[in-house]
Amino acid sequence: MGAEQKLYKKLKAATPQIIWNRVENLSLPGMPDLLGYNTSGRFFTVELKVTKGRKLKFSPHQIAFHVTHPENTFIIAEALGPRAVNRYQMFRGSRIMELAGRGLELEACCLGLEACRLKLESLGA
Repeated sequence: MGAEQKLYKKLKAATPQIIWNRVENLSLPGMPDLLGYNTSGRFFTVELKVTKGRKLKFSPHQIAFHVTHPENTFIIAEALGPRAVNRYQMFRGSRIMELAGRGLELEACCLGLEACRLKLESLGA
């Protein structure tokens, strides 16, 4: 099982009120990994990233997706390793250019899976 698949399983377990659909789409490059639907009837997307360092790698298609879809798009990063201070961080998709440049030094909108859950569940409420 890959690192992003493990992250998906952790996120899914932490967010039982959200309906998740994994997007396995080779015909739409840059499409985020997950389509979520919360109890307020709000759809949103989540790109999953796992890193052993501070940098996050994005394809030009992933960057283009988030630039053209700045609302209700998110990136959740899991930092691995003993030096990871905040293991789970969530960023708004609208900040992908900053995130690609600064990596995990950028201030996250949520820290920890519980904070991510609360934010995603409250969209549209």
